[in-house]
Amino acid sequence: MKAITLKAARIVGTLALEIDWSTGETLRADLADWLRPPMDALHDAAFFAQMQVDDWGTGLNWPGGLDLGADTLYTLCREQAGLPTAQGFDAWMQRNGLSLVTAAESLGMTRRMIAHYRTGSRPIPKVVGLACTGWEAKRQGISR
Repeated sequence: MKAITLKAARIVGTLALEIDWSTGETLRADLADWLRPPMDALHDAAFFAQMQVDDWGTGLNWPGGLDLGADTLYTLCREQAGLPTAQGFDAWMQRNGLSLVTAAESLGMTRRMIAHYRTGSRPIPKVVGLACTGWEAKRQGISR
């Protein structure tokens, strides 16, 4: 499975980035509430401005070896945009005792696509996230 990579990244505000992904998505990341040591060095605007996408698109780099991996950034971007994440999808499967096959049957999808969503190798469409929420609510008897 091909990893999701960064194509480009731009600083769009204080500790805010706009990132173009290999998935075709352009998503924002606000790092203000996320930074903990040693990443808190990014609070220095001049240092933050030295951000570069690494040669393979697998993360963002700053001087001195400080970096953020693409997988972490992609999850953060999707969470902040209110979009489903691989971690959330996997948690949904585990919470409901679903295998790849039973999750696929429950959502009317292929096992292969469920595997992509679970591992994060493909972005999860918002409609799939909504379907998971609805499926779970109906299963718990919350439907109308």
